Order: sequence, then structure tokens, then C-alpha cells
Amino acid sequence: MKPDNNSCERHPLEPFLPSGARLLMLGSFPPQRHRWSMEFFYPNLQNDMWRIVGYLATGDKSHFLSSDAKRFDRERIEVFCRKRGIALYDTAAEVIRLKNNASDNFLQVVREVDIAALLARIPACRTLITTGQKATDTLCAVIGCAEPPVGGFVETDFADRKLRFWRMPSSSRAYPRPVEWKAEFYRKAFSDCGII
Repeated sequence: MKPDNNSCERHPLEPFLPSGARLLMLGSFPPQRHRWSMEFFYPNLQNDMWRIVGYLATGDKSHFLSSDAKRFDRERIEVFCRKRGIALYDTAAEVIRLKNNASDNFLQVVREVDIAALLARIPACRTLITTGQKATDTLCAVIGCAEPPVGGFVETDFADRKLRFWRMPSSSRAYPRPVEWKAEFYRKAFSDCGII
């Protein structure tokens, strides 16, 4: 498949790696900037990640929305993630969008993220979560392990530590399931590593 344009995009965000993080959550790659509601991970207001996390943390899926509900509240999200030990990044460092959209189906990964280097910066981390199929495929290729079932995990040795690698359903609205349904998968993983 030929890309609409051959421009290679580099990841626009720095990894979010709070000290003491026990969990590294990995997506595929951010959407195009015009879809962002904040300068942080899962910035698209149409993505349900922060609704899922809000629902699990407080019972309120709008907990991390701004008062006007037009953006996510980055400051509140960052405070929560630091307090609970959640690190965030993506599996692709550089991509080409084969179509001019945010779909993972049309992302060509040019260069994967150096997962070992990320883990070296968060020594307490023993849990990885991928948040969709593209992220799962990319991480499996990088760390050389079998693909976990959706909502399940595999155990693997990588970067001089034992890891539990969970695969979650996509938080994208392109995967049309209710927030509450998706949240139950995340609840298992978050509970397993003491996040909630």
C-alpha cells in the first residue's frame, strides 16, 4: 500500500516515566495534532482511555474531563498517574501514515521505541499493558514473546527482569464497546499490579 505522502513522523511527546512507576502503558502512536485536546497521551476527546481510567478510579467516567467537557484535564491525569505509578508511552517512535487519518490500521511503523531503555528508567516496573492491536503486535516483535489474549497476560523475561504483559481492548471509539465494558478488562490488570 502506497502512503498518501511519504513523510515520516517522529513521536511528538517525551515518555511519561514517574519515579516508582509499576506499570508501563503503551499505545501505538498519537493521532494527528489537530485531533488533540491536550498535550499528553490519549489526547483525542473521542478516545475513551481517560474515561476508562476515571471510571475505575472514581466511578465517574467524566472525572478527567475539563469542566466544559471540551478537553481532558492533563494536570489531573498527571497527578493521578504519578500517585498511582503509571508510566505512559507508545510502541512506535517513527511512523508513516498510509492514509491521512488516526487509524492504527494505516500506520506503518518505521522505528519501534526502545522498550529496554524505557524500562531502565523505571526500575520498579514489572507490568506492561498494550492498548490495542497495533501496539500489541509491535511490542511482541520487540520483546519476542507470544501475544496475550485480549484481557489476559503472558509472562516473559526482558531487559533483565520478569514482566507480566497484558493486552487490553482498544480505547478508541473505532472499537465500539461501552466504557464500562472496556473498563472491566483494565480493572483486572490495574488490580493485579496494585494500581487500584
